[in-house]
Amino acid sequence: MNHDTTSPSGATGVVSAHTVYGAPCWVSLTSHDLRTTEDFYGAVLGWEWRPMRLGDRFRVALADGRPVAGVAAVAGMWRTAVAWTPYFAVRSADEAAARVQERGGTAAVGPISLPPGRAALLADRDGATFGVWEGELFSDWHTWRQAQLAFIRLHTRDAFDAAIFYGEVFDWASGGPGGCEVNYEGEEVVLRSGGAVVALITSGALGSAPDPRIRPHWQVHFTVPDVAACARAAEKHGGGVLSLDPEEAVLSDNEGARFTVTSRRGH
Repeated sequence: MNHDTTSPSGATGVVSAHTVYGAPCWVSLTSHDLRTTEDFYGAVLGWEWRPMRLGDRFRVALADGRPVAGVAAVAGMWRTAVAWTPYFAVRSADEAAARVQERGGTAAVGPISLPPGRAALLADRDGATFGVWEGELFSDWHTWRQAQLAFIRLHTRDAFDAAIFYGEVFDWASGGPGGCEVNYEGEEVVLRSGGAVVALITSGALGSAPDPRIRPHWQVHFTVPDVAACARAAEKHGGGVLSLDPEEAVLSDNEGARFTVTSRRGH
């Protein structure tokens, strides 16, 4: 989610979460230290930064002048893990949190007011963490989505079961204007919003696995021109390389948050 409703170009025309309900609308990193986080992602992904109106603990990351993601240095204050989290647009954060809990999920933080909206940090019934956002999105938000700079994939125990859970929480496949469409293609669940693929759900995670890469989780992917260069920079600046191939690498940052860099623009 992005609480700064002014785009870098000065464009106006703020989008509401109501118009794209159920769709991924932002990705955000919860960290402990803002300065070292800025240094790491600036070196690895070339990001620049601008402040958010929420205060000194929050920043928006820019790639080529376009908003990519948010960073909130609140891991200690909120007692949450250092992690990348996708946020989904909802009409009501309180209703979404209630639906999650009714279906066996949990609420970690909130819902809380973060003007100009409300947010909650939740987990599904297999333990995968995600957020919800009710309110305004930033100006030129559609450019952020169309640029495909960020993409999300849920690694879960059973993709079909997860699709039912999230579908009931977010009204997927309800047929309403602005809602998301769900299709089962091969071994994956494919989520589309406005005709574009915005998320994938894949089976095979193990709920009790000691390795967090195998446990159910949402993985955030960033599109980059040079995967190998990002991997080298991550190691040089205190992060790690968890897996690497010519087109994609799973990395960890200097505080242990995992993310994926990929050269593939089509998912």
